[in-house]
Amino acid sequence: MQPSQSNIKVIINGAAKEIGRAAVVAVTKARGMEVAGAVDSYLVGEDIGKVCDMEEPLEIPIINDITMVLGSISQSKATAVVVDFTDPSTVYDNVKQATAFGMKSVVYVPRIKTETVSALSAFCEKATMDFPSQDAIQIANNLTNLGQIYNREDISTDIPVYTLKHDVTDVQSLMPGLILAIRKVVRLKNLVYGLEKFL
Repeated sequence: MQPSQSNIKVIINGAAKEIGRAAVVAVTKARGMEVAGAVDSYLVGEDIGKVCDMEEPLEIPIINDITMVLGSISQSKATAVVVDFTDPSTVYDNVKQATAFGMKSVVYVPRIKTETVSALSAFCEKATMDFPSQDAIQIANNLTNLGQIYNREDISTDIPVYTLKHDVTDVQSLMPGLILAIRKVVRLKNLVYGLEKFL
């Protein structure tokens, strides 16, 4: 079945990671979108469909050069979204590059620094681009911070303080949120931090 021209083209940056492979499969199965590029420094040259153990190869090789992938896809003038599973040290530059090619970004980068989010917010405001992060850990962090504010007396005594910790044990649980974020980001004009804003 040939994909329609109106499909959202999705580039997965960090495609060889476990979460990246799950995203490739989820995007391939989702209606109205298709994987258009796979970027990673591992398994370069391998077909991303084979790497994901899909029945059919996707005929999309893993490439270690995001600029080449963005440039190639921008030529098609299609609606495109970059999903970034890299790390805090590269995410700012990745979003800037995607923006330069007229693409929006969905970012899932645990342990992203507040300063990076602030810098991206300022950048996105200037560029009128969007950056929804589907980082559910932020919800847990918010609750933990509330616990620290409201349980100060408990902290200074021998009474145990309860905290909430969010551990993702299966990346499949993140895929419905990712698909939702991809669909929403193409219509947004500003940075959105936290998937919970869409729920």
